[in-house]
Amino acid sequence: MEKRWIPGNDFTLLENGEEFFPRVFASIANAKREVVVETFILFEDKVGLQLQEALIAAARRGAQVDITVDDWGSPDLSERFLDALRAAGVRIHSFNPGPRPFGLRPHLLRRMHRKIVVVDREVAFVGGINYSADHLADYGPEAKQDYAVEIRGPLVADIHRFCHAALAEGQRYQREKRQWWRSRKQVRATPEQLEPAGGADAMFVTRDNRRHMDDIERHYLIALRSAKKRIIIANAYFFPGYRFIRELKRAARRGVDVRLILQGQPDMPFVKIAAGMLYHNLLRAGVRIYEYCERPLHGKVAVMDDDWSTVGSSNLDPMSLSFNLEANVIIRDREFTRTLAAKLDKLMCNACNQVTEQTLGELKGWPLVQSFLAYHFTRRYPRWAQWLPRHVPRLLPTAPSAGKPVLPAFAGAAKEKG
Repeated sequence: MEKRWIPGNDFTLLENGEEFFPRVFASIANAKREVVVETFILFEDKVGLQLQEALIAAARRGAQVDITVDDWGSPDLSERFLDALRAAGVRIHSFNPGPRPFGLRPHLLRRMHRKIVVVDREVAFVGGINYSADHLADYGPEAKQDYAVEIRGPLVADIHRFCHAALAEGQRYQREKRQWWRSRKQVRATPEQLEPAGGADAMFVTRDNRRHMDDIERHYLIALRSAKKRIIIANAYFFPGYRFIRELKRAARRGVDVRLILQGQPDMPFVKIAAGMLYHNLLRAGVRIYEYCERPLHGKVAVMDDDWSTVGSSNLDPMSLSFNLEANVIIRDREFTRTLAAKLDKLMCNACNQVTEQTLGELKGWPLVQSFLAYHFTRRYPRWAQWLPRHVPRLLPTAPSAGKPVLPAFAGAAKEKG
């Protein structure tokens, strides 16, 4: 079913862990009925320990607490850490767990990359920030630059329904359906809408490997085709498909001010090789490119014209567009768009180097061949990925250590997906 704009929402932009973590932990501290958390990465550092403490306190107050972590992104949580959560009644779910032959994790290509929190069906958080200390400035030069949003209003009910669909879908895999169903009845999503909290229209958009394989990319493309004045995209991993590149170039050629803020310190050499041809291709069409070099860029945000913006977990690369389960919010609101645009303008002015054809130099010889092959492989990869198995990864309870009670077992991934 086609997504529709949901009116009456209020959004607060949260930049980096310094703004994000206190708001999330405060909301969990006020939880009365329910906390649902999904995250790609949960590390057992000072941030992870704060989240653990907040979830334990909420569970002991009587709130039902579910946390889902990705097995690839969070593989090394200790039994001591997990047992403390279980003992308080927190349900811990591991996305795509399975055997590790020869120590390898075979599920790299199907990852739960979403970052979502819903508390009491009243407030939600969506973005790109994981629960790890490298999202705080005091981590040092490798601290990540990233964004999330705090959401109040009717859209929270939509996000809440999605999170429960992701959990409830697992019932078809588990043996103790009746026990699990009884334990969840008091917090099931209800059909009524929440009261308006602001003036923003919004959509919660996800991608999965079944029904919503290109939803996030499609909404980007709609906005690119409609843009009349400006486009600013800040994305940590930017290698979208040919359609996306074509629409960016068309926008620049019809006079739209198109700017990209990309990673200036890529963590994979392949990215830098492929970027050579990508940069030349875009610059010749009039797209402006800025490399963020102050610290690692982890953000996934965009602004188009005066009233369209998006914040979420989805990069614009083959992994996010073809494999990962992702979640973005798309916001139609002048005030929020102005706030995010100002943040991005500040980033371009104070922490980026502008890339030009002169600074790039001419591509020739072996570097040209390398860049050509890497660029076109990356561009075509999303289409080739459609031929790979599209299994729906399992969601299982983390195995308790010896002597601990086993929580109701279940598995699955949402139909109204991620």
